[in-house]
Amino acid sequence: MSSLPFGVDLWAAHVAYVLLVGIGLFVLINDDDLVKKVIGLNIFQTGVFLFFVTSAYRVGAQPPLVTGEGPFASPLPQVLILTAIVVGVAVTAVALALIVRIYGEYGTLREDVIRQLREEGR
Repeated sequence: MSSLPFGVDLWAAHVAYVLLVGIGLFVLINDDDLVKKVIGLNIFQTGVFLFFVTSAYRVGAQPPLVTGEGPFASPLPQVLILTAIVVGVAVTAVALALIVRIYGEYGTLREDVIRQLREEGR
């Protein structure tokens, strides 16, 4: 069985990303609090990032900058993950800014209460 750096087995990383994606989806679907939904989105994103990192891992591969010999690791997954992390931070910041505005307008962060207040015309 292949092992990731730091002695982590590859199957453990697969289990971890499945759990992270599952927990994130569960929180997104089942919770009515808007801040908890943003936290669930971040947990989901972390699971997706872990999936890409573990799927790009190759045993014995080295960075393309080290030498001209041997198998090379593709730098594309790392670049995509770094870009996705930056986008994720921006999405989180915008979501939290919107949540602050929603709380100022409605006085609550519960999605069902906000929906009820909107139907009443407030």
